[in-house]
Amino acid sequence: MKQYHPTRYAGWLACFTLLTYLLSVAGLLSADVATVLAWLTLFTMLPAVKASARKQSVVLFLLGVTGLATGYWLGAEISWRSVFAANVPLLTMFVAITFLSLTNAPDSDERLPTGNKAAAVTAFGTTLLGAVINMSVIFVFGDRLKRGGKLTDAQQIVLARCFTAAAWWSPFFIATGVALMYAPGMAWKATVAPGAIMALLGIGYTLVDVHRRSTAPFEGYPLKTESLIIPVLMAIAVLILHHFFPQIRIMILISLLSVLGALLFMQERPRWLTLKDFVDNRLHSAGPQFALFLAAGVFSAGIKAMIALYPNLIDLHQFSFDASMFAVGLALMIIAGLLGVHPVISIAVVSPVLLPLNPNTTSLGFMFLSTWAISTGSGPLSGIGLILTGRYGASSRRIIANNWHYIITMWALACLVNAVLLA
Repeated sequence: MKQYHPTRYAGWLACFTLLTYLLSVAGLLSADVATVLAWLTLFTMLPAVKASARKQSVVLFLLGVTGLATGYWLGAEISWRSVFAANVPLLTMFVAITFLSLTNAPDSDERLPTGNKAAAVTAFGTTLLGAVINMSVIFVFGDRLKRGGKLTDAQQIVLARCFTAAAWWSPFFIATGVALMYAPGMAWKATVAPGAIMALLGIGYTLVDVHRRSTAPFEGYPLKTESLIIPVLMAIAVLILHHFFPQIRIMILISLLSVLGALLFMQERPRWLTLKDFVDNRLHSAGPQFALFLAAGVFSAGIKAMIALYPNLIDLHQFSFDASMFAVGLALMIIAGLLGVHPVISIAVVSPVLLPLNPNTTSLGFMFLSTWAISTGSGPLSGIGLILTGRYGASSRRIIANNWHYIITMWALACLVNAVLLA
């Protein structure tokens, strides 16, 4: 008798979540359908979610429910529909951009280039490709570069830092969706130039760092120019369409372009079988994101309920969200990230605390993007850090030793860029 596996249908449920949410935005369907499907998707994906992510999500969910139950009992006004639907738009965007991994070019057996030019090509290739195909680029580049199952310190630094640098500017990076959700009113286009400056500064600092510490020539990825055409076209398409159709929310635009771009530029053939295999066997890997984002939505709602009941619990009204608070908040969130707290969680905590101060939400969103870019690319307990330690033999201690100065430098530069261009 064939054994039933819940994850078998998880990918298709994720697709239906995306489809029904887009239909609800178009006014053709109730948004409740997408919410129910998102939670059903989570339950089917749970068996494939690692214990650490599952425990973290359960703790968040229970804390959120406790806050909501307390608020409800004491008379706080709670919109239960919005509690469970809070991060559904974020998840639909994540599902959509996951399809872009289908645009990966087939791996080649070409000899690895070496030297400073190879390091620069690998760095910029990682950030440009990672901006669109997201974490897939780490596996594509890492598997090609490793020797004896390991990456050198220099290769680890380039891949991790330059991949997460895309969080500062790429509309296809999930960090952008999180910032837009938790800093409502954020002008995304206003963060593109500061974000691009930060990404260039981060890549430049990394290349100097790699050159300074290298005792042997850097072995880089044999990237071809045509591989960068798709990421550049997609980013330009978002900017142009957002300019001419500002009434369409940026997250909706990204979701639509991601799916259309994946179908148009898909590398493998036949298309239908490739798509079916992707949905059947690869989409269920989004389980940790479904668990964390849905739980974080409930957790954030619980915090809002408690703040509504006890406004003096975290009373910052004597302060304003200025450059100084940006610097302190960013530092605390980066430290939380280095301790293993997912950026979504720290953002879900900080957002309801700071929004009552009527901050410049573009500056607030830039703080969230900077948190994501710096902490996830530098710590051993982030998703990237766990990939480096678990798949490529990196040492947690070495990751910290290699990155502590990068963390401090990029924090200072982010504070400076915010003060000059945004605050």
